[in-house]
Amino acid sequence: MEEIAQSVVVALSLLFGGGEALWSIAALSIRISLTATLIATLIALPLAAWIALVPFPGRAALVAVLNALMGLPSVVVGLLVYLLLSRAGPFGQFGILFTPGAMVVAQTILIAPLMTALARQTLEDALAEFGDYLRSLRAGRLEVIATLLWEARLSLPVALLAGFGRAAAEVGAVMIVGGNIDGVTRVMTTAIALETSKGELALALGLGFLLVGIILTVNATAAVLRGFALRRHG
Repeated sequence: MEEIAQSVVVALSLLFGGGEALWSIAALSIRISLTATLIATLIALPLAAWIALVPFPGRAALVAVLNALMGLPSVVVGLLVYLLLSRAGPFGQFGILFTPGAMVVAQTILIAPLMTALARQTLEDALAEFGDYLRSLRAGRLEVIATLLWEARLSLPVALLAGFGRAAAEVGAVMIVGGNIDGVTRVMTTAIALETSKGELALALGLGFLLVGIILTVNATAAVLRGFALRRHG
């Protein structure tokens, strides 16, 4: 017990005392997760708008697939990306396996279905609320999409924050495709796993505290935005 208490004290000193190793790992984690979230946003929002607002055959099946992919195991994504980016794979010539780029690819694949499914539901709710009004104005499809995106502007960021939160907390896929290389691809989650296995609890705890703080901040921001949206349409 005394050893754990001492590790907590050292972890807090690293966290608030400017531990260089801790903050460099955290900075890389945040940069990779933000990049993946941005790329996933460019995929998820147009796809969500198309699914929510444009009738087409097979729509229900696609929605079911998206909902199923929200729980896609990260290790499966990591294995798939590894196979695609390995030297024997179709994209092996790019040489990005065991680099931050490969980690961005894995995180993007992992969070894009989640963000798409959440954004689709948000836009469908907005359509149910404003659809009759927009039809009475004989608004065109692009006008409908633009209006609903604007009306859902406080709710859609919740989907983006959910994607970032999952990306930041992910370990399986980034471990497989990144290799957990010190100073290159070692992020918070993989560093916590490694340092714990080595018995270096102080750094693992410090990173754990920081990661929990980031996730709590993301969730609190999402809750505030959701509350604003509900009061606005209440």
